[in-house]
Amino acid sequence: MNAYERAKTTYQAIGVDTEAAMQLLANKPISIHCWQGDDVTGFDNGGAGGGIQVTGSYPGKARNFDELTADFMKACAMIPGKKRINLHASYAVAENGEQIERDKIEYRHFKPWVEFALKNNIGIDFNPTCYGHPMVKDNLTLSSPDEATRRYWINHCILSRRIANEIGKNMNDKILNNVWIPDGLKDVPADRLTPRLRLKNALDEIFAEPLPHVIDCVESKVFGIGVESYTVGSNEFYMGYAAGKPGVYNLLDNGHYHPTESTADKIPSLLCFFDKIPLHITRPVRWDSDHVVLFDDETREICKEIVRNDALDKVLIGLDFFDASINRIAAWVIGTRNVQKALLYALLMPHDKLKSAQNSGDFTTVLAISEDVKTLPFGDVWAAYCEAQGVPRDGEWLEGIRAYETDVLSKRG
Repeated sequence: MNAYERAKTTYQAIGVDTEAAMQLLANKPISIHCWQGDDVTGFDNGGAGGGIQVTGSYPGKARNFDELTADFMKACAMIPGKKRINLHASYAVAENGEQIERDKIEYRHFKPWVEFALKNNIGIDFNPTCYGHPMVKDNLTLSSPDEATRRYWINHCILSRRIANEIGKNMNDKILNNVWIPDGLKDVPADRLTPRLRLKNALDEIFAEPLPHVIDCVESKVFGIGVESYTVGSNEFYMGYAAGKPGVYNLLDNGHYHPTESTADKIPSLLCFFDKIPLHITRPVRWDSDHVVLFDDETREICKEIVRNDALDKVLIGLDFFDASINRIAAWVIGTRNVQKALLYALLMPHDKLKSAQNSGDFTTVLAISEDVKTLPFGDVWAAYCEAQGVPRDGEWLEGIRAYETDVLSKRG
């Protein structure tokens, strides 16, 4: 009996079917963010900003569409399961040296991404890019008191939704289109209400057009660099907006809350009211610093809530981190594999038994089983899953990344 067969028998003893768990995981797509590969630079000379900071100068950053897609596929070769690629509008692909303005973007600028995704059987998600641009005035976009600034970003977001819809139509899919803005103030505001009313009116205009291939969502944030005292798009604002706007969802990002808040606890709360929950998984260190995701307690708790509430089809999982201090492809691989590990870990828990014990008031059993499963042979099931998916096991994939670094990344200027 090999290691996996022994693990399978061990899990059967507590009522868990490892084969069923692996099949469920294999069918759950993870939306992997393109911006890890080039430090959120994009192709329109915008770059980061709006409280977004990328630190480090590891050699070999992707500089164009061909390099970024090649790096992404190298990472995908080390990552099991279904995948999507999450694009920002700033990754529009120019034709013949064309300068692309964000309030003039068209579907044709993203057709190369669609062709790439179809060829590689990868889904796509989309985001307007409301940062890193001269039209971000005083850290304000959709909530700006300046009508020209506000109009520019409203138009950009409208075009982004239309592009997402066209992507979905051409891929026979629904595309998550996520609106995040950096708007806020560095010091204590004199008026907290008016900017939010402007934002509400802007969003109403952005979401006015019915688009059948788009899943709309808005993403809150607690604060950022330069907007430490006031964030216009707060959690309460967007939660209220989504609750009152059919077809718009409130995206949860576990780096966008106070450190004592539990994003895992927010998931079952939203499931009471929404049929979908867009989710970004990241790793905040003291604040929204977007470190590479670990197989840690927070990630496992988030995934346990998704699994135990039968919400694999309802929670749309994406990643959002960027680290330029390590090999960027390895960062993709480590972070994505850790989210999948956490999902598998959750799928291998006897949730029905735990729920039954809680409902009967038997909290001793809940605690005992919850602790006992921590030492079950999870790693053997994960190794078998990787093997079944045709990707390297833990301890085997880094060599391929190092070879790619020598052969490809080191030759980039």
